[in-house]
Amino acid sequence: MSMAAIWTGIEKILRAVISVPFKLARRPLTDELWNKIFQFIKFCLVGVSNTAISLIVYYIFVLINADWYIAGNAVGFIVSVLNSYFWNSRFVFKKTDEVGKTMFKTFAAYSTNLIIGTVLLYIFVDILHISEFIAPLLNLIITIPLNFLLNKLWVMK
Repeated sequence: MSMAAIWTGIEKILRAVISVPFKLARRPLTDELWNKIFQFIKFCLVGVSNTAISLIVYYIFVLINADWYIAGNAVGFIVSVLNSYFWNSRFVFKKTDEVGKTMFKTFAAYSTNLIIGTVLLYIFVDILHISEFIAPLLNLIITIPLNFLLNKLWVMK
């Protein structure tokens, strides 16, 4: 079975599941709306792989030498953004032209998101006194849609 066939099957299952609330609300899940939802799902899958890659690189550095945690974080960020560029340009947004310009924009968007996420983390933990374990999850509610919009409307445009 080919990867395309597997992915088509996954898409059909996801569409069937996501269509349930639309049917309950007696609203149509149009092809146009589905394509937007599915694009966001694919973006989230790439994001999960980015997080995994970043953490793996980080922990490799820390396991080699605990003092290298900053370097591990920086290298993990760079490698995960390169992963993001590769998969978002080919799989999510299907934009393969203007490689240099698009890669620069990818790093700019993720760097902007990193700064915003860091500021939000500080506000949540140090000002609002939200648990440092809960704050990153709240951060994701803001940064994931922001990052998606930056990538869709600017990076991969």
